Amino acid sequence: MTSLKSFLNKKNYIKIPLTLTATNHFEIIASLNGVTGRFILDTGASNTCVGFDKITFFNLTTKESKIKAAGAGATEMETLVSTKNNIEIKAWGTKKLKLVLFDLQHVNNALASHNSLPVDGIIGADVLKKAKAIIDYKKKCVYLKQKNLKK
Repeated sequence: MTSLKSFLNKKNYIKIPLTLTATNHFEIIASLNGVTGRFILDTGASNTCVGFDKITFFNLTTKESKIKAAGAGATEMETLVSTKNNIEIKAWGTKKLKLVLFDLQHVNNALASHNSLPVDGIIGADVLKKAKAIIDYKKKCVYLKQKNLKK
């Protein structure tokens, strides 16, 4: 029987390691506009998000947004939007990524209370769908299809 890794390699997927935090979240390393950061992989987040405090860090151009964010115990949070961003996760990447920005302090406070390091943002379902992601929970990795490389 073929392993999942072998099968997906033949289908042009690449394996990306994930780190399981004390809060039972998977963390992933990604490069946003050429700057490396730490992100939570969140299948329940509709959009990829970055904290307000990372606008300069990731060289983001932002616009006002009427969208209110909700999640992780917080609701009706003010947001900004940033378009035309480049994201790379290992050898997979895409251009023109739209990001939602909001205050991630409550997320990082929760992580800190469990002795986990803060994150710069959240990789959401938008990126996971675009990458045709397959998560292997047992092996703590995600597979991303390389066909979308830098489109």
